[in-house]
Amino acid sequence: MYLRIIVVLSVVCLTCFGGNPPAHAGDPEPLAGGEAVSDRDGSSIKMLLSIIELKKNLSQRISEKKSLLKKSTSETEKATLAAELKKLDKMLAGAGVDFERIATGVDVGLFAEKKAEQFNWKNELISLVEPGIKELKRITVKARQKTKLKDELSFYQRRVPIAREANENISDLLSHTDDKALKKNIKKLMPEWKSVENQLRNKLEITEMQLEEMEAKEQSLIDSTQDSIKNFFRTRGLFLFIAVAACVGLVLFLRFLYLLTMKLLPGYTAKYRPFHIRAIDLVFRVMTLVLTLFVLILVFYIFEDWVLLSLTIIFLMGIGWAAKNTLPRFWHQSRLMLNIGAVREGERIIYHGVPWLVKNINVFTRLENPYLGVTLRVPIEELMDQVSRPFHRSEPWFPCKRNDWVILADGTRGCVTSLSHEMVELVMRGGAKKVYQTGDFLGQTPLNLSVNFRLKIPFGISYDLQAVSTGTVLSTLEAHIQNRLADEGYEESLLNLRVEFAAAGGSSLDLVVIADFKGEIAHLYNRLSRAFQRWCVDACTENNWDIPFPQLTVHKAS
Repeated sequence: MYLRIIVVLSVVCLTCFGGNPPAHAGDPEPLAGGEAVSDRDGSSIKMLLSIIELKKNLSQRISEKKSLLKKSTSETEKATLAAELKKLDKMLAGAGVDFERIATGVDVGLFAEKKAEQFNWKNELISLVEPGIKELKRITVKARQKTKLKDELSFYQRRVPIAREANENISDLLSHTDDKALKKNIKKLMPEWKSVENQLRNKLEITEMQLEEMEAKEQSLIDSTQDSIKNFFRTRGLFLFIAVAACVGLVLFLRFLYLLTMKLLPGYTAKYRPFHIRAIDLVFRVMTLVLTLFVLILVFYIFEDWVLLSLTIIFLMGIGWAAKNTLPRFWHQSRLMLNIGAVREGERIIYHGVPWLVKNINVFTRLENPYLGVTLRVPIEELMDQVSRPFHRSEPWFPCKRNDWVILADGTRGCVTSLSHEMVELVMRGGAKKVYQTGDFLGQTPLNLSVNFRLKIPFGISYDLQAVSTGTVLSTLEAHIQNRLADEGYEESLLNLRVEFAAAGGSSLDLVVIADFKGEIAHLYNRLSRAFQRWCVDACTENNWDIPFPQLTVHKAS
């Protein structure tokens, strides 16, 4: 336990006094009499005196342990004493190193002779990123040191009363016993525990002085922030700005070179670019990324800013580690950009349940739907699981266009006023609006009336007209409907008109009127259906044809 405390103490001393701390705006100015230096010397002398006292206590305990070791006859006790001696020797050596370090005010470990090291690529790699990690640690070193000292102070403050209570208990026990043998054994404990208490007191004093010295040197938050910002823009911020400017300049230069090269190459302005143009485009993109990273590293190397260089290397290593698992995706994307992948320009894919024409494949791919009038800009990652195919020029891209009239499977009839791959809006006669999600709209198998449409009007006549039902009745009814179409202004939109015999029904002879119209009057679909029924009734009235109704015929036995 004590060995760990001495090691912690050594680290704290090295941190506080291992070198001359940088000057800050809030530090006191050195005067002729050396006030700031005197303050440091005074605290250093106090710590040196505490370390001398600590070494004295340790030496005394070592002598006692050696004496006990010589007198001991138990092997187990000898082993325990030897282990304790080894710990005390290490503590004494650490106290000597601390004394020398505080007295000199420098890191004496710098003058130690170093052993020859063998090349190890892992160690070399670590050495590249070490400055960045050290800089990150340096930013918080004061806060961590202060927290560490507070923890040590709390540790010693809890232990000192316990050690004092132990000594008081030993003294109290000694005063209440008359047994000589017991007194002799109790007295053997007293030097050990007095030494422990003195060591803890010395360490408590050293920790308190270090904490007070650190708090005395602390600047206000505003002053330290201002100094940090000024120092950043004088050094590292300037280097960072130059690096960013160099990278931006390089990217602009390479972009200009790329555009100049593309204009000189045949096929650049083609609707669908050939393979060699795509390959050059991909090479330029990769080269731009590599050269930009190279310039970034080069600028930091020229200015010898090893921290920024180290952080850049850490960043690149992180990208490389992440790219290890995404290389297959990069390869797939490269094939798409070269137009040799599963999705190719000028072909048709299904995206969001709607067919699209692949106009251009790049980092962001452009998809178009001629019927919807919508262009999408989707990232190339969205095409990873897609497959395109060639298409015929007559293939539809959507069941309807904007302003078309449609009839849906649920009976809705309306004009398409808004159309996209997300929503379809219909305006019905009278002005009511109905909105479908595009997937639901397609599921209703819309019937588009705006191209051309056909009306089939069934009509029945009496069996009394059986003799003329397949001849005269058909021609007469067709002529009558033709005249009425002309009278009401529908003749120009009529494409075809026929009246045919359909079937001999149970109560009537069924006819069917078939009329084909242009899509321009699709909005009159229901009105025309009603008009045909009306014209058929008028023709029956003019020609005295009976219109039958369901009848029940009863045959009576003779």
